[in-house]
Amino acid sequence: MPTLSGVHHIALTVTDVDRSVPWYERVLGFSVVGTQEEDALGVRKVFLRGPGDGFALTLIQHPYAAGSVFDEKKPGLDHLSFSVPDEACLTEWTDRLEEHGVMFSPITAEQSAGKSVIALRDPDGIQLVLWAEKP
Repeated sequence: MPTLSGVHHIALTVTDVDRSVPWYERVLGFSVVGTQEEDALGVRKVFLRGPGDGFALTLIQHPYAAGSVFDEKKPGLDHLSFSVPDEACLTEWTDRLEEHGVMFSPITAEQSAGKSVIALRDPDGIQLVLWAEKP
């Protein structure tokens, strides 16, 4: 069987890249590394790189996405999880999220699964999870 060596990037459809990009920069620490201005179909893309290991994320705005509401119960993306080193880092994230006025779940520890998580939503309601594996 051919090998998959990792995830290259994740692309999320957003209703307004001009609103979403600053949120991902300010709240999660992503940096813009490139843009694709509106093409003939009215699609705009912004390419971001995350802090740490440099996770790649593309935010895409389709002209017909305006007014749409994200729903993880429909086929497609349910949520996007980011790894963090440990539970102490999750605590640092709670401080950062509070500082930026982002609503999030309390740290949820699941002993049987060996993980702790925080769930939050981006400006379009896309669920994001910060995930710490237990040592």
